[in-house]
Amino acid sequence: MRHFDHIDPARRKHLFHRHPRAFDRHGDPEVLAVALGATLYSPATRPALAEDVVKAARRGVTSMVLCLEDAIADEDVEAAEANLVAQLERLLPSGAPSVAEPPLLFVRVRTPEQIGDLAGRLGAAAGLVSGFVIPKFTPGPGGEFLDAVADAEDRVGHRLLAMPVIESPQAVYRESRTELLQDVARLLAKHRERVLAVRIGATDMSAAYGLRRPPDLTIYDIGPVAGVIADVVNILGRADGTGFVVTGPVWEYFSAGERMFKPQLRQSPFEAQRAARLRQRLITSDLDGLIREVHLDKANGLIGKTVIHPSHVAAVHALSVVTHEEYCDASDILEETGGGAMASVYANKMNEAKPHRAWAERLMLRAQVFGVAAEGVTFVELLEAAGGR
Repeated sequence: MRHFDHIDPARRKHLFHRHPRAFDRHGDPEVLAVALGATLYSPATRPALAEDVVKAARRGVTSMVLCLEDAIADEDVEAAEANLVAQLERLLPSGAPSVAEPPLLFVRVRTPEQIGDLAGRLGAAAGLVSGFVIPKFTPGPGGEFLDAVADAEDRVGHRLLAMPVIESPQAVYRESRTELLQDVARLLAKHRERVLAVRIGATDMSAAYGLRRPPDLTIYDIGPVAGVIADVVNILGRADGTGFVVTGPVWEYFSAGERMFKPQLRQSPFEAQRAARLRQRLITSDLDGLIREVHLDKANGLIGKTVIHPSHVAAVHALSVVTHEEYCDASDILEETGGGAMASVYANKMNEAKPHRAWAERLMLRAQVFGVAAEGVTFVELLEAAGGR
């Protein structure tokens, strides 16, 4: 699979200075963690789940989570498991729905025992599963979940990856947070080859304080939760070789109600591209808040995002493309092995070879999977082409 493959090839040629590279579910986890992009969550109870997966792939989705946890009621777990098995079987080549390459599929489970049970029940369809999402991850039970993933891998005969979600009250409350995150870091280090990325559960974090982020604000405007995210990145997202990819928290809005604040999208970039209708659609769908939050995710060291509606995907992926200016800066930084400072090619900033090197290396990995925009191509053009309207 490859990001933006659903766009017409002639248009892709105009949009990209360097095209995104293809990847598959068996590739390097370091690459796959960045390639996740907008990870679309779907309840495993959906009766047309197989068709949903196919439609999502055709709209540019490259990763999905099929949820057996909070997205479904407690009394529906058994039915959801049966539906999940049946729907994944339909995605096999002999089944009805058809797509060249399904997205990376992960199952969000409730218990460690559920992992082994599903691995046995899925049979050949287990080959479509790239791994499991572990909710409310804490050191004790977390180890049991990771061991269960390893056992399931032996059972199905192919690699299975894990994505722990930091969202438990112990990870949120200040008096227990630091110690717990340090214990989590030690546990994940022992299972490094199995941990694809660390996800942030902002909904559960907010619930610990009885809060819910409104669509006019980003998660970074919610002080108690923003502090938790900062600590997660500080301890689990370091660039010194000990950290992991940390993904952005869920954006949970997809329709507009009455707005209290002004739109968060400036008019000028859209006017320059004659895309005023696109701007208005983004505003009325509350996607201007999502765009603002993705910018802040990237600024705070988070890569990719959890989303709950296909309309979110194009915005996340368009913002994941490396700009031509960023690419020029990173290239210059990586060419300077002895340190020093230099003016940027765009003559608007100073690049320092040593302190900016880790940033440049991470950016080049993102450039590999999302591509580099052609000179002069803006986010607006990428969004419009990716499905913004």
